[in-house]
Amino acid sequence: MLLTIDVGNTHTVLGLFDGEEIVEHWRISTDARRTADELAVLLQGLMGMHPLLGMELGDGIEGIAICSTVPAVLHELREVTRRYYGDVPAVLVEPGIKTGVPILMDNPKEVGADRIINAVAAVDLYGGPAIVVDFGTATTFDAVSARGEYTGGVISPGIEISVEALGVKGAQLRKIELARPRSVIGKNTVEAMQAGIIYGFAGQVDGVVGRMKKELAADPDDVTVIATGGLAPMVLGESSVIDEHEPWLTLIGLRLVYERNVSRM
Repeated sequence: MLLTIDVGNTHTVLGLFDGEEIVEHWRISTDARRTADELAVLLQGLMGMHPLLGMELGDGIEGIAICSTVPAVLHELREVTRRYYGDVPAVLVEPGIKTGVPILMDNPKEVGADRIINAVAAVDLYGGPAIVVDFGTATTFDAVSARGEYTGGVISPGIEISVEALGVKGAQLRKIELARPRSVIGKNTVEAMQAGIIYGFAGQVDGVVGRMKKELAADPDDVTVIATGGLAPMVLGESSVIDEHEPWLTLIGLRLVYERNVSRM
């Protein structure tokens, strides 16, 4: 079994693969204050009761792949793999790791590991050209060329950040539940805010993706648009440009990167 861990700014998503099939997954909050020992206890609690794994930490785990946008958490997870999974091959996505995707950026090292991993999975599943829209703490748009190269992207504030900002900065507004309103024209303040978030982000996605398509390919219809991230379902039904929804895109990319690197270790 392969354990994949995607550490984001807000949430950490874990997936368990049996071959190419993801057989279990978990989502927990990301806390940069957690120590390696606390993370190990958390992993044991999540996996200890799974029927495909043993009760002892590490039983049944044959490999680990990790990417993180939070350096402090990556440091502690490195310690977890050393202390608790010492005999298990572990791939941590960082400079020097083989991904198979050329990065055509001014400074490739500044590109988030999760964005590169998403590109790896997009190329493998759908080929290029492609655009990955990841609805996380930030909403990111990543472009992959027809030759499978990561060519750049767009970063904008995420849905939850926007909701929190409205609640904090608006004197008569408050934090609201992220839900689809009855109509675009809100009949009360909450529905008006929900409409602004849901339909506003759908319009943003359609606008940004449309512009990216024109730069990415001679025929924009050749570009596959893939949505991922925990908040993607909020926009899927309202956006007109999304072709595929793959909630486990990053975990799939981690599996692919693990397979490309483990033989070199």
